[in-house]
Amino acid sequence: MNTGPNFRKSVVTRAIIMAMCGTGAMLFAQETLAQQTSQDLQRVEVTGSAIRRVDAETAVPITVLKTEDLKKQGLTTVEEIVNTLAGNQSLVGTSSAVGSASGGASFANLRGLGANKTLVLLNGRRIANNAADSSAPDLNMIPLAAIDRIEVLRDGASSLYGTDAIGGVINFITRKDFTGGVASAQYSQPQHAGGKSANLNIGYGLGDLDKDKYNLFGFIDYQKQDPITTQQRDYTRASASLKTSGTGYPGSYSQGGNNYGVDAPGCTGPFEVSAGTYCRYAYANWVDLIPKSERTSGLVRGTFNLGGDTRAALEYFGSQSKVWTNIAPVPFAALTVNPGTRYYPGNGIVPAPPADAGIDPTQPLDARWRDVPNGPRADRSENKQQRLLGSLEGSTGAWDWATGLSYNENKITNFLTGGYTNGDIITPAVADGTLNPFTTQQDAAGQAVIASAGVLGPLWTAKGQTVTLDGHASRELGDWFGSGRNSALAVGAEFRREQYHQNANAAIASQVVASSGFDPTLNNGGSRKVYAVYAELNVPVTKRLEATAAARYDHYNDFGSTFNPKLSVRWQPVDPLLVRGSVSSGFRAPSLFDLYASPTFTNTANTWDDPVRCVNGSPSNACQQQFEALTGGNTKLKPEKSKSGSLGFVVQPAQQFDFGLDFWWVVLHDQIGSLTDTSVFGDPTKYASQFKRAPDGSLSYDGTQCPGSNCGYVLLNTQNLGSLITSGVDLTTSYRWKLDNGASTTFRMAGTYVSRYDYQTESGGEWFRGAGAYTGITTVSGGGPIVRWQYTASLTYATANWSAGLVNRFKRGYDDQNGGRTGDWSVIDVFGSYSPTKALTLTAGIRNLFDQAPPFSNQTATFQLGYDPRVADPFGRTFYLRGTYRF
Repeated sequence: MNTGPNFRKSVVTRAIIMAMCGTGAMLFAQETLAQQTSQDLQRVEVTGSAIRRVDAETAVPITVLKTEDLKKQGLTTVEEIVNTLAGNQSLVGTSSAVGSASGGASFANLRGLGANKTLVLLNGRRIANNAADSSAPDLNMIPLAAIDRIEVLRDGASSLYGTDAIGGVINFITRKDFTGGVASAQYSQPQHAGGKSANLNIGYGLGDLDKDKYNLFGFIDYQKQDPITTQQRDYTRASASLKTSGTGYPGSYSQGGNNYGVDAPGCTGPFEVSAGTYCRYAYANWVDLIPKSERTSGLVRGTFNLGGDTRAALEYFGSQSKVWTNIAPVPFAALTVNPGTRYYPGNGIVPAPPADAGIDPTQPLDARWRDVPNGPRADRSENKQQRLLGSLEGSTGAWDWATGLSYNENKITNFLTGGYTNGDIITPAVADGTLNPFTTQQDAAGQAVIASAGVLGPLWTAKGQTVTLDGHASRELGDWFGSGRNSALAVGAEFRREQYHQNANAAIASQVVASSGFDPTLNNGGSRKVYAVYAELNVPVTKRLEATAAARYDHYNDFGSTFNPKLSVRWQPVDPLLVRGSVSSGFRAPSLFDLYASPTFTNTANTWDDPVRCVNGSPSNACQQQFEALTGGNTKLKPEKSKSGSLGFVVQPAQQFDFGLDFWWVVLHDQIGSLTDTSVFGDPTKYASQFKRAPDGSLSYDGTQCPGSNCGYVLLNTQNLGSLITSGVDLTTSYRWKLDNGASTTFRMAGTYVSRYDYQTESGGEWFRGAGAYTGITTVSGGGPIVRWQYTASLTYATANWSAGLVNRFKRGYDDQNGGRTGDWSVIDVFGSYSPTKALTLTAGIRNLFDQAPPFSNQTATFQLGYDPRVADPFGRTFYLRGTYRF
């Protein structure tokens, strides 16, 4: 691959040519095209521009989604809605909470650049990032019941919004005023076991802004999701042995060599897999595929007409999410059984080791045992988010202006609710012969020890706060070139103060180091101040041609300043054809978590052979282990920087038909992330410096071994790594036609094809191909697939009081993590809606009509196995009913 100076020069040259030619990209969304025929000439502000102008004058590069249409399709969460976007490559969803510290969050990921490079806004303003890692807002915290529409800008926008907008912007827009009442309820039931869900929301508003000079309204939404477990889906239960542990139930023992288990070689117990002399454990059998969750969110808003065009508003939204997860019972991998104790193998209760095992009965044995009696490790994450916003907007002379002051907060607390045990109780009980690790039937003394070892309570808390003061103004400047339209200018400024803090509950965490891997001394945080000014100028050059230039200057008190311009051109040579292009630079500042996260020991995500000590599967403590890894922040990080561009067209030969193609590319440098264990163990010679071995040359595999003088680990801390280049094309089309009976039929399709996704894992390092493949060692995507081709297509038929629709969601298969190729994921959804009166609407539908199982994947990066939860879901055929009543 050519990545030298000539390549970089050619990229810049192409960008300059694109700008000079005045050709463009970013097509009209079909909804935006429909809006252009509107006769409502109210001046509005749209996502991607700070200039207020008349609807009919603009065609911004956005896709507009109406939430009422999406709810008819059975979509009741923001996570589900964002996952239907063709340009989205989400890799962290609610199911990722299983076995991680995400707090149950779900993130958007436009262009596959990473969740922290998609900017999420609520009514055009930032909300607090998820406190677990301060990287991006949690989609689950958005108050969906109050959302009127979602605008998706599929272009870099750092010149207007600053950091995080490299991949694009998703703006959730609530109703600005509302009168009357509305109540909705939905119930969903998969055909297969588990996964039932319910949704209830209600809203009410009063006051006419023109007549009463005020409007007050509020919405509240409640959602409940039942879990789906591994045992409830045949295809994932059968794949549980893809990822096993050497610590099973009953336990095994060793003495400087191979493991020996009392069930071997038959290994007929639950979840046991034969490994010759001992049994490995298929721990994924305990995993939740879909975790149990409950979410409550609400928004209240008061708007007051102060006279003329001036309005003041006070808005508050709050959300609370609770997510319950289960993973396998605690593995104790570094126990000692002393000679002469009751349960030493060969003492009469536990069978003697094989004659050729070479066991010295006068010496201690190393033992492994999984605490199945205490059940699965169960967590509950409570995630609370709120924002209080006061705003004022109006017109003064020729200027339209708006200003606002907001306080944003996100707080996450993780609770241990079952299965976690105190290693300081278990370890001595095995050593002195009170607890038998080689049986499933403990005596009374052993049962008492196990029961006393349980630990419940809050493990850690994280909190992020952001205070923002912003203001901007825009005005028309006159028809400079006789185009028949006025030029327009916008200027703005912003101040932000961000704080972040995360700490362990030492009283609980100190007891569960071995069972949670959590550092009981964790106490990290930081703060920063950000100052920014920006400007945007739109100039119609002729009746058919206009250019827009924008630029933003940001100053961060913790790493310096950055300047980011953008140039876009819109050309309509003939009425049916629109051509548009843009070039821009972007940046992402290191998050507070990136900078200040405390050094923390945890297990590697996958099991590995020690590249030095493991030879032909021996010794067992060096083979197929989840070794200790040290993660943490880095105060020396530089910001990520990008160059991006787009080129495209939309053709509308008739009012009822449009078709568009947009070509886009992004070049990202100095990406921030951590080397993955897949990368380090995949090439141990190249990454030899990342192995920090104990004095005896070993790598630790048990949480009790680190930190300490005998700790051996792999260093996976945060750092600036290599570059990424991605490009592709967005396709949209729609066709609308009227029927003789007054009904209408509409076909819509939006798809994204990723032609290139090449990345490095270190500065100046080797380039890897990611498009249509599992990017297991990239830090940008977080390790996961980059789907090359995906689309959503719909066909709807509507009359005055009823409608029906069909939706096809498609994702092309890809080269899998461990060889082979996955199948395509294509599902059909159908729905019908009936309104017997203006007040009542009833909807029924089936999602995944043909009950398609997720395509098989051999990935082992997530706890869910047999498929990839970041591409497909395990619900299967699901029936739903929805009712809406307006009063």
